[in-house]
Amino acid sequence: MNWNTLLASGEQQATQAVKVEMDKLNQALLTATSQGDKAAIERLLAEGADIDATDSRGRTSAMIAVHTAQLDIFNLLVTHGANINIRDNNLDNPLLFASAAGQLAFVKASIAAGADTTITNRFGGTALIPAADRGHVEIVKELLTTSDINIDHVNRLGWTALLEAVILGDGGKKHQEIVKLLIEHKATVNLADHDGVTPLGHAKKHGYKEMIEMLTQAGGK
Repeated sequence: MNWNTLLASGEQQATQAVKVEMDKLNQALLTATSQGDKAAIERLLAEGADIDATDSRGRTSAMIAVHTAQLDIFNLLVTHGANINIRDNNLDNPLLFASAAGQLAFVKASIAAGADTTITNRFGGTALIPAADRGHVEIVKELLTTSDINIDHVNRLGWTALLEAVILGDGGKKHQEIVKLLIEHKATVNLADHDGVTPLGHAKKHGYKEMIEMLTQAGGK
C-alpha cells in the first residue's frame, strides 16, 4: 500500500468517525426535543448538532415539538434558526400539520417565524384548505388576516378552501362561519371544481340553506 492509499484510507476513517459522532449528536437532539429538555437542546446545539436533522419519519426537531405540543420548545428552536418549512415523510411541516390539526398557537408561531404559505401537503393543498374543511374557524381567520396565503389555491382534487368547506364540511355553524370568512376575504365564489361544479352548486346538492344564501348574495352561480 503506497502513501497516497494510506492517506486516503485515513481520511475516510476520519470522515466516518465525524459522521458517527454527528449522528449521535443529532439523535440526542431529537430525543431531547421529544422530552422537552431545554438545557440538553441548548448544549447539543452548542456542540454542533444539526438543528434540522430528521428522525425516521422525516421530522425535524421543530416538527417533533409540534407533534408533542411543546410550544416553548418550538419557539426555542425557531430562535436558534430552525427551518420550519421542511416537510416530513408525510409531506407535512409545522404550519401544514398545525393548521390541519387545529393547533392555533403553532399556526400563529409558524406565521410569525415566516413560514412559507405556498408549500403544499400530500394532497397539493396549502394550510388553509384542511383548516377550512375541518372547521377550524380561528385558524382560517388567522391565515386570512395575518399571512399571505393564497385564498384561491386549488389542490390536486380540484378544490379550493371554499369548495372544501362546502363539500367536506357538515353545513353547521363552524363551516358556515368559514364560508363567510372566505367570502369576506374575496375568495372567488364561482371557481368550480374539476367537474365544473361551483361552491353554490355543491351547497345546493347538500341542501345547506345558510351557505346557499351567503354564496348567492356573493354572486355565486
